[in-house]
Formats: sequence, C-alpha cells, structure tokens
Amino acid sequence: MTFDGEKLRKLEEQTRRHFIKKCSLGIGGLAFSTLLAGCNQNPGLINQPFASGNSLAPRAPHFPPKVKNVIYIHMAGAPSQLELFDYKPDLEKLNGQECPASLLEGKRFAFIRGVPKMLGPQAKFKQCGDSGAWISNYLPHLSTIADELTFLKAVQTDQFNHAPAQLLMHTGTPRLGRPSMGSWVTYGLGTENSNLPGFVVLTSGGNNPDAGKSVWGSGFLPSVYQGVQCRSDGEPVLFINNPEHIGHDQREASIEALGEINKLTYDEFNDPEILTRISQYELAFKMQSTVPEVMNIGDESQAVHDMYGSNPNKSIFANNALLARKLVERGVRFVQLFDWGWDTHGTSESGSIDIGLVNKCRQTDKAVTALILDLKQRGLLDETLVIWGGEFGRTPMQENREGKTNSFKGRDHHAEAFTMWMAGGGLKKGFSYGETDEIGYSSINGKVTPHDVQATILHLLGFDHEQMTYAFQGRQFRLTDVHGHVIKDILA
Repeated sequence: MTFDGEKLRKLEEQTRRHFIKKCSLGIGGLAFSTLLAGCNQNPGLINQPFASGNSLAPRAPHFPPKVKNVIYIHMAGAPSQLELFDYKPDLEKLNGQECPASLLEGKRFAFIRGVPKMLGPQAKFKQCGDSGAWISNYLPHLSTIADELTFLKAVQTDQFNHAPAQLLMHTGTPRLGRPSMGSWVTYGLGTENSNLPGFVVLTSGGNNPDAGKSVWGSGFLPSVYQGVQCRSDGEPVLFINNPEHIGHDQREASIEALGEINKLTYDEFNDPEILTRISQYELAFKMQSTVPEVMNIGDESQAVHDMYGSNPNKSIFANNALLARKLVERGVRFVQLFDWGWDTHGTSESGSIDIGLVNKCRQTDKAVTALILDLKQRGLLDETLVIWGGEFGRTPMQENREGKTNSFKGRDHHAEAFTMWMAGGGLKKGFSYGETDEIGYSSINGKVTPHDVQATILHLLGFDHEQMTYAFQGRQFRLTDVHGHVIKDILA
C-alpha cells in the first residue's frame, strides 16, 4: 500500500506512534505546564479561550471598580514640570549660576556635559482653586479646574531615554515584547460595545511616540487586545472601506466563509490564536459601519467645537480629545492619546521651554480642560479615569550639549522627579501627593514609580495588580512585573 505525501502527512498527525516518537521530549513539558497551570491563583483571569467564543465580551474584575473607562493622555517627549506644576522660587534665585558638583557627581544625563548653568522657571505661577494647587500661566484653562485634579508631584523612573521610558510607563518594562496597559485592561474587562475595539489609540503632533506602536501592542497576549490606531481625518482606520465593486453583503459572506475555515482549523489544532483571528475578522466587519459614525466629529454642535477648539477639517489634538469623550461614551474601555513634540532641550525654537513648550500648551490646554468638563457635565467623569503625563521630567539646570550652552532655553531629560495628574472617579479631588526638594531635582517624600501608577490604575478598575496575570513561557506575568504598590493616599 502506498500513500502520497499529503495522505502520509495527515496519517502522521493522527497516529499515536508518530506523536510519541517525535514529541517525547515535549511530553514532560506538557505535564509540567499542566502543573504550572494549577499554580495560577487568579480565579478571574486565565489565559484560555473564553467560553462565549468572544474574547472581548464584558467581564467582571476582582472587586467592585471605582471607574470603568480610562483616557490616558501621554505628552510624548516629557513636558517640563518646572514650567507647569512644580513651582520652585529658590530655583529662580539660582538662575545663571554654575550647577553645584553634588547634582552632577555619579549622575547620568542624556546630553549634559561639563558644568551647566542653573535655569530658573520661565513661567509665572499662581495658586488655583480652593486646593491652592500651583499651576503656571502656560495652562490658563487647566488652572480653572484645579479642584478636579489629583497631582502626583514626585514620580520617579529609572529610564532617561524616551523609548525605554515610554515602554516602562505603558508596558511595565523598558524592553520590547510586553503587553501595553490598554491591552491588559481590555484583556481583563473586555468591552461594552461589541461593534468597537476595546482599546483605541489616537495620535497627534505629526509623529508616533519614540517607542513606536509597541506602547499600544498586545505583546504575548492574544492580538485581539492590541490597540487599534484611528485617525481624526480621512479614513478613521486604514482600509476600513470596502474595495470598489465589493458590497456589504459580499463582505459579510466572505467573513462568514473565513470564519468557517478558521473554525475547522481550530478544531484540528486547538490553537487559541485562531479564535483571536476569528474575533478580529468579525470585529473589523462590525467596525465598518460603526467606526465612521463614532469618529465623525462633524455632527457635534458648534458650541462643543468652541469648547474644545476642535476643527473637523484639520488633524489636531483637540479633535482627538473630543473623540476620546465620544469613544468612552460608546463603551470603549481604554482610549490612549499620544501627542508628540514635548521634548524641550533648547536646541531649536520649537524645542525650547519659553517658546516651544508655550506653543504645545496652547495646542492642548483648552482641549484637555474641555474633556474634563464635558465628561463631568455628561455624568461620565465619575466612571472615567483621565491620566495626564510624560515619560520623565526635565532638569533644573539648562542643557549644555557637548559642554556648550544651547541656542535656546531648554532642559535635559530627568528621571528623578516629574509630575503627573489624574482626574475622575475614586480619587481625592484637588489633592497633591508627593514633594520635590527646593529646586525640583529630587523627590523627597511621596515618591511613586510607573509601576505604582499602573497598580493604582488597575485598582481603580477593580483589579488586584498582583493577581492580574497571564501565563507565558513558564511563569505568570503581570503589568507591574514584581513591583508596584497602590497609591492609597490619593484614593477617595
């Protein structure tokens, strides 16, 4: 009896003798992985296909959440806290003096060389609201809602270059390959709108973040949980429209046919990523009718456009802020806004803290403030967490690249202290946590790390960050790795 190659291959796949012969070394691994699976103490989250067959179906967190949606606004490049929120009058007195050796010895900087000059704050500060929060004249709109904000004034990181610091802030590690925070959240909670992604990304400023699309990737989680990048002008998602001469019914029939083929493949190989592929095709088809409607800001009233400073005919940050409200209103779980251009070294006018930073604030201040007020008036702020920040801070001294003072006023990267703020449900409003020294160089109390911020975000969403895990390559992984504590002092 003879067999052709295809029949022989099929027979080999089905015979026990072939399996034992070829996979003997893997049998022990299979047994070991089963033992490891028994060590997973997370009753709510296991990395198996969901029984409903819908990987994005809504799911309950570990405990009752304070919020159910997140809007994370990342100012890529790292805005200067010393010109925005961390008022230091003593630094103003030191302006132009040589930097003390104690601030340089044993320290690493991205570009500072030799002995730089101290640089006083370039903005004017005042205390705002009943809380008395210090906010500069660079942010006149945000200063009017100071009592809605919760400041973290002593955030620290161990990364002083953009890409690794952005990865750490959004994936929990400075190296590539881990899932982003939005992916973890969508994995844990699913989405409340089956016609939209659970995790949407909007970018502005002309570039993606330095770390690229990895900051919204799904890493080793099923790819259905990665962020879907949308655009505020043109096609909201590339290739979302059908090709010419392909109608809705034809597209639906092709998706159904692909689904049947993929189901047959899944039945044969039992690979959970095949279920992910089915979900992605089905979601993409649903998005064709839903996304263009949601991403259309042209139907908003003129009063709303005036409030945000948005313009349907332009590609600007204000449009993305408005879209963020629309998306959470429609049940999108995690909305990530990246705005590029906040890197103020002083090597150019646009990269200076007295010109470029002022312009970036003008482009975003009104829209960020409008987003908070709009969410509040629609009853959404109590169930939404808004986060604002960069990947690190800026130095109290002026950057002197190659030992020479730069042409414009600017500051180097600084990992030891920077400011972030949050707004929304579950937080103490009008509250500042943490403090830096008299010149804003070091955090002296209330120090927090990116892992602490991540743990707090997950806590507000109803998750114990230590129990929110995924088994990969023989161990349980989590967003906060082996670090992180909930910042309990800022919780209401």
